[in-house]
Amino acid sequence: MAVHGATPKRKEIYKYEAPWPLYSMNWSVRPDKRFRLALGSFVEEYNNKVQIVSLDEDSSEFSPKSTFDHPYPTTKIMWIPDSKGVFPDLLATSGDYLRVWRAGEPETRLECVLNNNKNSDFCAPLTSFDWNEVDPNLIGTSSIDTTCTIWGLETTQVVGRVNSVAGHVKTQLIAHDKEVYDIAFSRAGGGRDMFASVGADGSVRMFDLRHLEHSTIIYEDPQHTPLLRLAWNKQDPNYLATVAMDACEVIILDVRVPCTPVARLNNHRACVNGIAWAPHSSCHICTAGDDHQALIWDIQQMPRAIEDPILAYTAAEGEINQIQWGATQPDWIAICYNKALEILRV
Repeated sequence: MAVHGATPKRKEIYKYEAPWPLYSMNWSVRPDKRFRLALGSFVEEYNNKVQIVSLDEDSSEFSPKSTFDHPYPTTKIMWIPDSKGVFPDLLATSGDYLRVWRAGEPETRLECVLNNNKNSDFCAPLTSFDWNEVDPNLIGTSSIDTTCTIWGLETTQVVGRVNSVAGHVKTQLIAHDKEVYDIAFSRAGGGRDMFASVGADGSVRMFDLRHLEHSTIIYEDPQHTPLLRLAWNKQDPNYLATVAMDACEVIILDVRVPCTPVARLNNHRACVNGIAWAPHSSCHICTAGDDHQALIWDIQQMPRAIEDPILAYTAAEGEINQIQWGATQPDWIAICYNKALEILRV
């Protein structure tokens, strides 16, 4: 509340209530679209939606800018990692296939559907994908069919029409013994060629596009519990975080010391659903889970034990199922629970 006569203080939390339960969500990276996010519905039927929302900083309200249909819920949404605004304004979604969309207001247009399984009536759903920051023409997907696929995007100029985007398979590899649940490019070695994946076999594996004949196992869960999520530290490519299915803790790994967690963050009282490293700091990570909590940790004491988070936020009404730390908005963290999106100033 602003004291009468004083200048109103900028809000610390902004909330948007969507028409449907939310699962996937991602911050736009473009410098001219500061508080813009894409949201994916989670409705257990074929017809789902993706909505682009934007915060009006004068009215302090979120408003939908574009809403479009999506078959099945999106397992992930990501804006093109284009912090200079030189590429077309694209976002991608994964579900039954990888789709690339061109954002517009009000109409967002489907640019291409990338399907690696042309000769079959059945598709192997995609669990996740990652868009390469160094080379935005590369997208890597992970699938329940044990494979990862690296796609190359190309923008073609069509006479009389704005340029269109198409894609081709650069490589497909069997990454795990079971389903692959997440994939993420590393910033190591130039940031273009190295990526890691996690899966139902309980392992974290690292690959190099220049040497695909072998992979490195960075970690294996002692009980072979499936690993669901994987996130690289944004500033120090030696560190990554992973979380096991139904686990209340986040495991921090150092690729220089394979197979031995360098830290365990275990203050959550229910399973962890999301992990997000700070875009601007190598020692801060945010975790969120079914205990309604989003926790920010300072890990610079590693390898000494990290006892407690430095910041905790409780979403009173729901289990937090998604967390994103905006690359161009390092002061803001976005979370989703039930039908709500909230952005929190940190």
